[in-house]
Amino acid sequence: MSISNVTRVTPPLLRVRNLSVRFGQSPDATRALRNVSFDLSHEKLGIVGESGSGKSTLGRAILKLLPSVAEISADALQFETTDLRNASERDMLAIRGSRISMIMQDPKYALDPTMRIGDQIGEAVSLHLKLRGSARRKKVLDLLESVEIRGVERVYDLYPHQVSGGMGQRVMIASTLAANPKIIIADEPTSALDVTVRGKLLELLDRLVSSHGIGLIFITHDLNLAQDFCDRLLIMYSGQIVESLAAKELRQARHPYTQGLLASLPRLDLEQSRLPVMTRDPSWAIDIPSETVR
Repeated sequence: MSISNVTRVTPPLLRVRNLSVRFGQSPDATRALRNVSFDLSHEKLGIVGESGSGKSTLGRAILKLLPSVAEISADALQFETTDLRNASERDMLAIRGSRISMIMQDPKYALDPTMRIGDQIGEAVSLHLKLRGSARRKKVLDLLESVEIRGVERVYDLYPHQVSGGMGQRVMIASTLAANPKIIIADEPTSALDVTVRGKLLELLDRLVSSHGIGLIFITHDLNLAQDFCDRLLIMYSGQIVESLAAKELRQARHPYTQGLLASLPRLDLEQSRLPVMTRDPSWAIDIPSETVR
C-alpha cells in the first residue's frame, strides 16, 4: 500500500484580521486603523504609505504600545500560539523584546544618553538571557560584532552621542537581537542615514532574516527602497490597506493611490518638466472590506 506525500503548510508567525484603532469615544473620534488584515511569515514585509497613513500605529498596536486612550479591536491578532488581543500587560512584557522586537526610527531618541552602549545592550541581555558579569559582557561584545561594528571593546564604553547615526542604528539592532526574537518591527530605520550607510544596514537586516528565520515588518515611506528590499508590500492609505502585492510587482499596481505615488517619483528614463500632483478621490477613504484587498 502506497502512502501519499502530505504537504505541510507552515502557519504564519503573525495573523492579523480586521485590526482597528480608534482614539477617543466620540462619533468624530480619529480612526487611525481600519480593518487591517495580513499574515506575516519568515519574510520581509513592507508597510508603505505617506505620513499619517497609519504605518507606525500598526506597528505599535501589534505590541500594544499605544496610549490608554486608544481603543484596539480585532477579529484576530495571533502571534504563534498567543492571542495578543487577550494578553495581559504581564504577558506583553514577556513578549516585547524577547519574541517581538522593535527598531525605532532615530537612535538619538531611542538610546538613553546617560548610559554607555555596553550597559544599554547589557540590560537586554540580563533581562532576556539572565546573564551577569563577564558572561554578560562577552554576550554584548558578540552582539556588537554580529552587527559588524569594529573595535567592539572601545564602542562598549562609548555614550550614544559619541557614535554616528549608522552605528547607533546597529547598536539598536544588536540590542534587539539579544533574545533572538521571532519578529522584528523596523519603523523607518534608514530615514536618517545616508545612502552608503543605509545600504549596509539593509544588507545586515537581510542577512538576519535569512540566517535567523526572522519575520521582518519594514515600515517606510520610500517606495523605491521597499520595492528593492522587501518580498511583499502592503500599501496603506487613511488607516487601511488599499493594496497588497509582491514587491517585484509594484510597477503593476492597480489601485489609483499606489499608481499616484509611483507617478510622483522622478525617473531617469523619462523626461518630465514637472512631476504630477496626486488628485485624491474621497472614495479611497471609505472602509474597504479586508477580503477585497488584492
